[in-house]
Amino acid sequence: MSDIEREVHAVAERAGDAAAELAPLSRAVKDAALVAIADALVKRAGEITAANAEDVERARRDGTSPAMVDRLTLTPERIEAIADAVREIVELPDPVGESVRGGVLPNGLDLRQIRVPLGVIGIIYEGRPNVTVDAAALCLKSGNAALLRGSSSAYASNTAIVGVLRDALAGTGVPQDAVQMVPGRTRESSTALMRARGLVDVLIPRGGGSLIRAVVRDSTVPVIETGEGLCHVYVDADADLAKAVAIATNAKAQRCSVCNSAETLLVHEAVADAFLPRVLDALGGAGVTVHGDRRVLEAAAAHGAGADVVEATEEDWATEYLSMDLAVRVVPTIDEAIAHIRRYSTRHTEAIVTDSLKASRYFVSRVDSAAVMVNASTRFTDGGEFGFGAEIGISTQKLHARGPMGLTEMTSTKYVVTGDGHLK
Repeated sequence: MSDIEREVHAVAERAGDAAAELAPLSRAVKDAALVAIADALVKRAGEITAANAEDVERARRDGTSPAMVDRLTLTPERIEAIADAVREIVELPDPVGESVRGGVLPNGLDLRQIRVPLGVIGIIYEGRPNVTVDAAALCLKSGNAALLRGSSSAYASNTAIVGVLRDALAGTGVPQDAVQMVPGRTRESSTALMRARGLVDVLIPRGGGSLIRAVVRDSTVPVIETGEGLCHVYVDADADLAKAVAIATNAKAQRCSVCNSAETLLVHEAVADAFLPRVLDALGGAGVTVHGDRRVLEAAAAHGAGADVVEATEEDWATEYLSMDLAVRVVPTIDEAIAHIRRYSTRHTEAIVTDSLKASRYFVSRVDSAAVMVNASTRFTDGGEFGFGAEIGISTQKLHARGPMGLTEMTSTKYVVTGDGHLK
């Protein structure tokens, strides 16, 4: 065993001990600890932003894309928002101990299925230091210990944040080792975490497709996949075009660097002539570059204004841009739109804009994604927007949890059977 493997196993063992202490704690104790964390984040925001500035400067020197730098950057306002998200978690019900089902069996045994923490959760994520707080807070509220392995690009930020979190836990009744950074900055430390079966109960990767595929491929610890966000907006033949323009623009441009931003816009040919000039103007005004098919290119040329438009390639339909780029295609039918989504979607979020109840029901029943929006922006697929508080990720798989992973999704269940000397 290498030195880094020994270090990772050591923190995992401490996390296991902390999880055992944390699991039976009352909601009041956990909530008080979360309040202490929120207050400490705001009070020590200067330390966090100073550390974050090191990471941001390094990222810019390395030629990191503006979208990725935006994800990495922390400001006092963003830290305040992160602290507010922690306070929102305080207000949420504690799922631990909740009875899922049960009753008295015919033989007199009392059978209850109750929610329990998963235990030790490892989170491997890329350059978004806000995930450090979100993950830790959700784990603590749901009774789990968090092992945090952020990317090297956010190492200084994450180190500062975890230091603040651990200091805040001192004296709250929640063990400090319930929140730990995984030691090391190289791939070896990530691999050691992925192979810590028996010490880590669940791994959750949060980031781009290459990270998620690597964790799924290399891990011996069970993995909950949080997938890429190649999200689609489909404008139906019966759409309100004003709504469609607003939704498409918001879904792409409100914040383009996040997984619930739209990457492809599909337009029914029946409304293409009327809709494309309007949406190209709106997208252009927002600074979006359109990667369009032949019909879109023709509409742009005829209209003579709007967004910058380039010819779409096959690769564009399969690209999660995370930038101010949007692939746009005209489709002949709703079935062709659904077929396109089935082929290219990452099963995160898809939206339909339509005034037809029949079309919306048809779309919803045939699109197999974690979230399907009807006349609403894809940007709403978010734990906070769904009322779950800060999320640990958007699960695109079908086992255990799907969609925004809030507190309930951070638990498992166990059966408690009470008898009176029952023998089989």
